[in-house]
Order: sequence, then structure tokens, then C-alpha cells
Amino acid sequence: MTPFTFATTPSIVFEAGASKRLGKLAGKKLGARILLVTDPGLRKLGLCDGAIRSLEDEGAKVTVFDAVEADPSLATLNKAVEAGRAASISGVVGFGGGSSLDVAKLAALLVGSGEALDEAWGVANAKGPRLPLALVPTTAGTGSEVTPVSIITVGEEEKRGVSSPVILPDIALLDAELTLGLPPAITAATGVDAMVHAIESYASTNANNNPLSKMLARQALQLLGANIETAVNNGKDIAARGAMLLGSMLAGQAFANSPVAAVHALAYPIGGTFHVPHGLSNALVLPHVLRFNAPQAAHLYAEIAADAFPKLDAGEGAQGRCAAFIEELAALSKRLGLPPRLRDVGIGEEHLAKMASDAMKQARLLVNNPRPLAEADALAIYKAAW
Repeated sequence: MTPFTFATTPSIVFEAGASKRLGKLAGKKLGARILLVTDPGLRKLGLCDGAIRSLEDEGAKVTVFDAVEADPSLATLNKAVEAGRAASISGVVGFGGGSSLDVAKLAALLVGSGEALDEAWGVANAKGPRLPLALVPTTAGTGSEVTPVSIITVGEEEKRGVSSPVILPDIALLDAELTLGLPPAITAATGVDAMVHAIESYASTNANNNPLSKMLARQALQLLGANIETAVNNGKDIAARGAMLLGSMLAGQAFANSPVAAVHALAYPIGGTFHVPHGLSNALVLPHVLRFNAPQAAHLYAEIAADAFPKLDAGEGAQGRCAAFIEELAALSKRLGLPPRLRDVGIGEEHLAKMASDAMKQARLLVNNPRPLAEADALAIYKAAW
């Protein structure tokens, strides 16, 4: 068997309502002065209040940084780090969607180690140590609570990442109650994002693709495929919400160790330039990238087709199952109410060439794709998606 490594968050709590016990679960680890990183919407809704009270009940002083935006900027990260240093924090809580969790990871790293961010960008460059870190996701999509990756928007358009086991948190707390109020559109986009994580992880050509990631990817697709439409159409269904949150986490564990590829690489220019939410960016290019990959990856997509869609009416052989799987993914996005075309999110045909050029900057992702993808291929995919 090919050697591999598998790293994940060491402690995972899955329990509805558990965020109100964050102090009991993680207070000792986080210490007496805690920075809680979130976004203004969640703060206004009061979703953080139970977690904050539980930390304060354990004697901690909590400094709230609630200025995180979608696709967080370098300026926002720097402000979070400044807030943490000013409060002499001993630990960090990330509370929210992937953006808040990503900022929390790097705030814990930069305050804890004092290292320069410019030296941490890329794979395995962050050295640490980081401060104690707990992550509480409020969307079922990114899996960021179990991934060693943080993505930040630098300048107007460019996205850069830090990828290092150092920024895996000490504890991930999955509380399905926090996701009950998610609007259908966000539920749909983040759910498809999680499915993309599982699909790309399973088919990744990364040398660290491994049996554990494959197993987790398949289990994730089973949970996500069976529950995404219920969660979108009946957002108060706590069982479906819990299944989506767990599926998202399992997909996160999978791609944290067997990394994603061209779907994400082509999604980044859509989000970075046009500020389309990440999950929707993935959904817009997903079927087109899979069709491009099919000549090399049909057998892999065929293997997972029934995990996501047990009742799939597939053709004969791997090619037939692969084709049916791709068409069903496109149909799922339509049923979920997601915009189907790039033009539907304000992207003009004149923008496609630059997007293709920008996608080539995501070399760390493109190397994992089942089929080599050049700039001309990226442009053809964008045209098909337009």
C-alpha cells in the first residue's frame, strides 16, 4: 500500500445545542482572555451569545471581533490580529462560516507565533506555534473546522492560502441548532460546496490520496446527497441539518488530506473578482470541469455516483454512470434554485479570458486534477459555463 499521512482535528463534538457549553468543553484549553472571531450578521442575530456567556461563566474575558466579510481580506485579518494582540489573548474561537474560521485560524497563528504572514503563505510554510483554537461552524459547507487551510483575499482579486497542520484547531464543535436559520440559497450553495470537496478529494491525483479520505468522501456524499434537498426546502429539520453538518465535516477531513483540484481552481477567480460566494462559484463550474475530466476519471466518478444519488438512472458501464452522475449534479443545482450560468451572476463573456489566466495561478490545486488542464482548457470550461 502506498504510504500516506492523515491529520485532522483531535477533538470533535457533534451535539445540537453544544455551542452553549463551549466554556465547559474548551474553556480550560483557551485560557482567560479569548478572541471570538465572527461576522456582523451572526453577531446581530445573537447566535454567538450562548457561546460567549458559557466562556464568561468559566471566568474568561471575551473580546469579540465581528467584522469578517465573505472572502475575507488581508486588511480584515490584520485587524483581527491587532485586536487579539491588544487584548493579550490566550486563545481564539472561530464562530461562523468558512470566512470567520479562516480568519480565526490565522489570527491564532500570527498572534501565537509572531511569524510574518508572507513567510506562511503556501504549503507547510507556517511554523507556529499558534494559540489554542476552537472552531464552531454555522454553515454546512467548507469543512474548515477540520482542514489545515485558510484562504485570504489579497488586493482586489487574488486569493492566497496557508496550508499547514499547525492551523488545525484543538476542537471542532458541530451544533446543528446554529444552522437552522440559514436561508435556502446559502444552504444550497454551501451544501454543494461540501459535495465538491468529497468528489474532488476522491478523484484527486495527489500523492497523499488515501483509503481514509476515500472512505470519508463516500460517507460524506451519502449524508449530503440524502439530505441537501430536505435542508433547503425545510430548514427547520434538525435531523437533515445535522446530517449536512456532519457530511460537510467528513468531506473536510477527506480533502484536508487528499486535496481538491480544478473545480476549486476555476471557482477562485469567480469569487475573487466578482465576489460570488465560494459554494456557488464551485457549483457554476462543477459539471463542466467533471465533463472535462471524464476521459481520465470516469471510473472514479462512477464509483461514487450511487453514494450521492442512490436512485440514479445510470447507463451501462463506468462511462454511463459517470455521465449520469454529472447530469444529476447539474440537475440538483437547478432543483436547489442555484443560478445555472456565469452570466446569471453578472459575469460577462469579455471577462472569461482573464479568469482563465487567473485560474492558472492556482497551481497547488491544478496539480491534483485527474486530467492536466491548461489555460485554453480553462477558457473552454468557462465558455461552456457562461
